Amino acid sequence: MPVNTKAIGKSFPPMRYAVGREKIREYSRAVGETNPLHFDLDAARAAGFSDVVAPPMFAVVYGLPAVGVALFDPEVEANFARLVHGGQELQWGPVLVAGDEVSTEVSVADIFERVGLGYYIFESVSRNQRGEEVCRGTWTNIVRGV
Repeated sequence: MPVNTKAIGKSFPPMRYAVGREKIREYSRAVGETNPLHFDLDAARAAGFSDVVAPPMFAVVYGLPAVGVALFDPEVEANFARLVHGGQELQWGPVLVAGDEVSTEVSVADIFERVGLGYYIFESVSRNQRGEEVCRGTWTNIVRGV
């Protein structure tokens, strides 16, 4: 069955995420970060930040749930049972610190088929509470056997 492209261009309501100090510390420990800016409030403040700093890949914590909403949208018609992660490309703006609030909007950038594989590509734009773009992402998912 060929992929359905009717959802291309569809946008989803923004999802908000409050960046917490302990969540930054937990994430940083889980991925093996050692930089004190991610753990130590005094070190972060001495470096000029208002609170502990989120590592760049923390973008997955606030961005992936918004992508998930799009991926499971019935109009997208992605067969999750056959889905594999194809990759992501992220571009960062200003760093996030604990206390920031991030709003992530996602749209369906493309859906296409190539050699029996369905490609579902989503774009995300995340902004902090000041409206600054903190991360822009392209998320590629591949569905086998379309």
